Amino acid sequence: MSYQPIPLPAHLPDKLTITLWDFSWYVRTGPGEPFADLDAAFAEAVERGYNTVRICAMPYLLFGSGLDTSAVRLGPLGNGYGRRVRWYDVEQPTTIDARAQLLDLFRAAARHDCFVILSSWEYQQSSSFAADPAWCDALMAIDPERRAEAQALALADLVDFLDEQGLADRIAFTEIHNEVQIGHLADGLPADPDERVVALRPRLERGLGAFHDRHPDRPVTVNYARVPVGAMRGIPETIDVLVTHPYVYGVLGAFIAEYGLRGPASEFDQDRADREILLPGAPRIGDWAPDAGWRLTATIVAEPEIYVHDWGDAEAIDRWLYRHYPAWEQEMITTLRLWLAVARDWAAAHRVPVVFGEGWIGYTPRDGRFEEGPVGAEFCRLAVDESTRIGARGTIVCSNAAPQHAMWADIALQRACNQAFATGSLLAEAALRQAQGASA
Repeated sequence: MSYQPIPLPAHLPDKLTITLWDFSWYVRTGPGEPFADLDAAFAEAVERGYNTVRICAMPYLLFGSGLDTSAVRLGPLGNGYGRRVRWYDVEQPTTIDARAQLLDLFRAAARHDCFVILSSWEYQQSSSFAADPAWCDALMAIDPERRAEAQALALADLVDFLDEQGLADRIAFTEIHNEVQIGHLADGLPADPDERVVALRPRLERGLGAFHDRHPDRPVTVNYARVPVGAMRGIPETIDVLVTHPYVYGVLGAFIAEYGLRGPASEFDQDRADREILLPGAPRIGDWAPDAGWRLTATIVAEPEIYVHDWGDAEAIDRWLYRHYPAWEQEMITTLRLWLAVARDWAAAHRVPVVFGEGWIGYTPRDGRFEEGPVGAEFCRLAVDESTRIGARGTIVCSNAAPQHAMWADIALQRACNQAFATGSLLAEAALRQAQGASA
């Protein structure tokens, strides 16, 4: 008998307009940080047309690690490391009661009539912001074959906890982990991206089964970096939502390859980077590190990428991207449309909704404005249109459209994209008609 997917809760909005709060919602709660006031953050989200936030709920820390979470100390990575890297640029240390923080977020969501997608970044970044390695050590101590199942069981406990507090109605659905094929959840599996997706499937199926056993009436899934178009057979049949992250990269991928940002630090071309993209006075890559070696295990971002984002000339990098974009534009548009169509077809064949929880261009330097500028805004509008065309249940304006990023200030773009998606209209076509009318 084929699997019967669990439907999303009937009380959810028809369309989920999603803003990506990841782990920032608890890491960046210090004075002056974007999540110091959760009510204010939700009010701003609603003002921009959002009805759903997607978070790392730190499930294993809270319900699997056995650690005392009543006073979790969090903060920057130390020595200025990550200071100009998106998602890593924490400025103020903070101490939270982690369970209380989770309840505060859900209560604020209820006050603002918003919903929450539960996920975890614990095998990618979350523990790197802790003051000591205990959280990281607890995660890494689990055999890789059991990590997805451990996440699932912790999330099942977390759902019970929210249910006891009368807040579980705020859960849109649960993801066992973020981008399952990218990070320590997939340790020990083949390096080839397609082979890894296929090899990961049994681990994920055990995790999905563990969650379904505990909560047979609640939808649960996993999500994938990009759309694994060459390995869709690796996606478990027992997911209740198809969630993918269509980062198309294109010109950004060309920049990463050109300067070797995702290779080993030992192969990084320091002299060329000094001449072309780094700020004067940048240290050598071998001299740039966080305050403790364990933090490099706790995060999956390659050392050259963090180094160039920290010490790169953001305007020079933007110029490189703009200069080379015309050669990549059509390929990026074609890739986006193809990936979204493939996601739609898999979801339709398996009778599950499709959601895009992150995506569009990629991981640009914090102080760059390529994705926040005219090209990026155009890509956001195109991607929201394509999400509408393929009948997605949820989508984002852009991964950078969140309180911890500069794009949050572009209220008009976010309102327009979210309204268009919620109503099923097409932004790019409306803009074209407007332009044609103005020129008539």
